[in-house]
Amino acid sequence: MQPILLHLLPATLYAGLGAWFWRTCVLAAPSAQKRQCMSGRERLILLLALLAHGAALHAALFPGTEMRFGFGVALSLMVWLAICFYWVETLYTRLDGLHAAVLPAGVLACLLPLAFPGEHVLTNATSPAFRAHFIIAMLAYSLFTLAALHAMLMAIAERQLHSARFSRMLSGLPPLLTMEALLFRLIGIAFVLLTLTLLSGIVFSETLFGKAFRLDHKTVFAIVSWLLFGTLLFGRRAWGWRGKQALRWTLAGFVALMLAYVGSRFVIEVLLHRPA
Repeated sequence: MQPILLHLLPATLYAGLGAWFWRTCVLAAPSAQKRQCMSGRERLILLLALLAHGAALHAALFPGTEMRFGFGVALSLMVWLAICFYWVETLYTRLDGLHAAVLPAGVLACLLPLAFPGEHVLTNATSPAFRAHFIIAMLAYSLFTLAALHAMLMAIAERQLHSARFSRMLSGLPPLLTMEALLFRLIGIAFVLLTLTLLSGIVFSETLFGKAFRLDHKTVFAIVSWLLFGTLLFGRRAWGWRGKQALRWTLAGFVALMLAYVGSRFVIEVLLHRPA
């Protein structure tokens, strides 16, 4: 299958399923029976989209014997993993109203590698230690991506709730307390993974990357993000931080984390047009 078709297939599945949820969850008449959860058939279609998206990512990451990881592929991989976590979450948590918001991100993620394929070749990609480090880092990024999406939706929902103008789309969201509990569960798991990523990168830098550890901009932003999320979790446990305060810390930590790798790759590949 041609590379462009590999990316268009999951994008089409995401778009079709997103349009279906938009029609049945958002645009449905108020008198119609409200959607309560994702059906088995819809969950299967989303799983097929995820499998197709994963196949497209594998082809983009490994076009030959080398491993290429550019700006577009990085974002696509993070969103794909985030939707994978989201799919698992729908098995035991009601996430009504989130479906129509998550799937457009999947469409964009599928198309990004076509627009920004990137030529950055990862060194030591065949090393088991590097692959373990890479997987843990991507899992952390994806969970923080999903947490940021939750935080933004919560901020919009809270603002509309206070202004007494709740849109039909947001009326299908889970209760804010449910979303807040899910948010901190995601952040807690992602914080552990980010800690492992930083420790492995600092302690085993020469084994992983073939060079001694150095404090570059990527490491600085990653540490800043770790400090922000660590402070948020401590504030939650010690002082019960929640609401707008928790949302601001979440988004600040996410922005710092994006600047650690994705931001630098965007500047190098898109603005400076350099492969590495």
